[in-house]
Amino acid sequence: MTGTLAGLRRAGMDDRGALEALQRAAYAANAQIIGRTPIPMEWDYGAVLRDWEVWLAERDGVLAGALILDLRPDDLYIENLSVAPAAQGSGLGNRLLAAAEIRAGQLGRDTLRLLTNALLVRNVDWYARKGFAIERIDDDGSRRITHMVRRL
Repeated sequence: MTGTLAGLRRAGMDDRGALEALQRAAYAANAQIIGRTPIPMEWDYGAVLRDWEVWLAERDGVLAGALILDLRPDDLYIENLSVAPAAQGSGLGNRLLAAAEIRAGQLGRDTLRLLTNALLVRNVDWYARKGFAIERIDDDGSRRITHMVRRL
């Protein structure tokens, strides 16, 4: 799908540098909280842009947020929802999450899934307030990953 989704635009390969910069800024605080590199900062963004749907939000011509979706057969997986520090608290996260719900409807999916680090309690709580439930928590000794699900 090309074009727009709820006021977002679909990313292309030429957005890679800006997307990587957004992710570094958005995940800097998380890295300090969890004491290691967040999973999205370990990704190859060429592969991300090739294999997943990436939707971007801009404010005044500057990249302010990203929604990265994996269109799986039985659900829509939110690989990433990130907001630039300058745009946090503006409602952009809500807008990105609403766009994921719209996209799920377009694809005929009735389930959204995502994961977040269990140490990011504010994130877990925010998703819970948005209707997500904890499906399970995986602990491999180096990370505690909270898997969350929302039925639409």
